Amino acid sequence: RKGAPQGLLDGVPTSIKDLLLTQGWPTLRGSKTVDRKGPWNDDAPAVARLREHGAVLLGKTTTPEFGWKGVTDNPLTGITRNPWNPKLTPGGSSGGGAAAVAAGMGPLTLGTDGGGSIRIPCAFSGLFGLKPSFGRVPAWPLSPFGTVAHVGPMTRSVADAALMLNVLSLPDARDWFALPPDGRDYRIGLDDGVKGLRIAYSADLGYAEVEPEIAAIVKRAALRLAELGAHLEEADPGFENAGPMFATHWFAGAASLLKNFTPAQRKLIDPGLREVAAEGAKISALDYLDAVQKRGQLGVLMNRFHEKFDLLLTPTLPLAAFEAGREVAHLLKEKRWTDWSPFSYPFNLTQQPAASMPCGLTKSGLPVGLHIVGPRYADALVLRAARAFESLQPIATPDVSKLAK
Repeated sequence: RKGAPQGLLDGVPTSIKDLLLTQGWPTLRGSKTVDRKGPWNDDAPAVARLREHGAVLLGKTTTPEFGWKGVTDNPLTGITRNPWNPKLTPGGSSGGGAAAVAAGMGPLTLGTDGGGSIRIPCAFSGLFGLKPSFGRVPAWPLSPFGTVAHVGPMTRSVADAALMLNVLSLPDARDWFALPPDGRDYRIGLDDGVKGLRIAYSADLGYAEVEPEIAAIVKRAALRLAELGAHLEEADPGFENAGPMFATHWFAGAASLLKNFTPAQRKLIDPGLREVAAEGAKISALDYLDAVQKRGQLGVLMNRFHEKFDLLLTPTLPLAAFEAGREVAHLLKEKRWTDWSPFSYPFNLTQQPAASMPCGLTKSGLPVGLHIVGPRYADALVLRAARAFESLQPIATPDVSKLAK
């Protein structure tokens, strides 16, 4: 319409997760408690950058209510389903965007990740997704879940994610936590490969239970990077399950989110979110600060680990996509979504860049994700490793023609 090039994403159809403010469109966050009338006068920083660079914004994508869990269903829009098998979940909380891109409804979607919410749906839906280093992509307003929450790209190729990150990482003064812009073009060096890199592979981080088929597929993927010249070694970082520490941060965030809701509003909320918020309300200031201290210790441990290893590989998830409309699969004795996502949230706590790269299909034809974790600020290295794997095994897509039958 403007008759001149606007930027790096001119004309590219792009969808936006419905947690991110979008000028002129309601941001309902999957909740019946949000007033649709607005006003809706602001773009979130990432949305503003996409608009400035010519992206064609298709619409808002579904999320669990306020992005609270690792699957996508909510009281407002119901259940979101997986294009690989509509009986199954696409994961969450960026599940609507994952389903859209996997189904071919535009090549790019903008997601958020507070405990795995980019990487989980990318693993379940067969996409590439990057949780950048915290602060790499400016965010505003600050998530109610605090500094575990990140914003990042979800795409059908690594190169598309690198291009998208060039746009998303541009500065915005509204984010006090944002990193100084590095002016980097993340496409440069993308094809430099992994030869000579020191890569650790951990099947279970020393504590996670993983379905054998998933473990075998991910191990084969790790060995393929070794075939490209990486020095691969089986090694665990050495931390205990970070689930309790993450739950303290996440549940307290849920309690803060709902603290001013009226009784009438609370009745409209997803019961699971109400339960998590009730648990969070019991957390004392001392308990929370203890979790903050432990978080710092975890970060130091990972800094030291990366003095020896350039990258860490794990499964993105210990299982494949399960039945839509439920929070847990009941395959691994889970009680909450965090019980079946043990590989993702530790690196929200440490704020490291982490990506999910499709690395194969189960015997039943469901995608499996390879989790690639880099040192803080080494976003380009994570992209480079993912691209190296992609050069051997391009990303597969579902046969959506079957969905119409």
